Amino acid sequence: MNWRAAHIAALTLLLSGAAAQPAAAELVDLELVLAVDISGSIDDEEARLQRAGYVQALSDPQVVRVIKAGKLGRIAVTYVEWAGTHYQATIVDWAVIDGPETAAAFAQKLAAAPIHTQVWTSISGSIEYGMAKLKENPNRGRRRVIDVSGDGPNNDGDMMPGWRDRAVAAGIIINGLPIINDRPSPYGLEPMPNLDLYYEDCVIGGVGAFLLVANSFQDFGRAIRRKLILEIAGLQPDPDPAARVVLAAARERPPCDAGENRVRGMRDEL
Repeated sequence: MNWRAAHIAALTLLLSGAAAQPAAAELVDLELVLAVDISGSIDDEEARLQRAGYVQALSDPQVVRVIKAGKLGRIAVTYVEWAGTHYQATIVDWAVIDGPETAAAFAQKLAAAPIHTQVWTSISGSIEYGMAKLKENPNRGRRRVIDVSGDGPNNDGDMMPGWRDRAVAAGIIINGLPIINDRPSPYGLEPMPNLDLYYEDCVIGGVGAFLLVANSFQDFGRAIRRKLILEIAGLQPDPDPAARVVLAAARERPPCDAGENRVRGMRDEL
């Protein structure tokens, strides 16, 4: 009886251990970290507009068609929100999207999550966190992308573009979606001019990296839908070389410590 009891106990332990193992990892076309700015420059309405843009884009029929058109027909996605170095949060953890049902399930989880805003802006911290998320992802993709959206420069934590360079060295692509607007922050700080040029020089990186501009928070939904389609397909926006030459000549390119300089200037005035 003792041998029989021991045998049953061992079998029970083996079965329970097997049940506790995570689901088998899947191969996917893309591992995508959506890293979304909810820093102090963003008010509650703007945070809701961002969230709604992602909810609609992730379940958009054309986005789903592009996913299914991939070599494997599926991608792995996680959605995180970030502010200063003290705050990076996973809102929806890794999930495989391979059709309308899984896309809708991800979008529903995102829509149901509470929305918060925090203080400071650490793009470097968001990239560090995104790299950690990619490392823990159980699924493996042909491409790995961190998609950073935000309305201001780095002003907290490590300087840019140090973490950008670390990510690129690890084979990760960083794409950017700067949100251009002329509205002062809730604290009265004016938006930094030429944020798109800052993102171009200091944030994005890797083979095939690109940025796509949202011309306001109201424009965010359109921009993120287009960006997701390009990102998932492994494409880039059509360039306009003539326009880029004019813009580069006419506008001052912010240095990569522009955000830190602004904070130092504010502190010096106090």
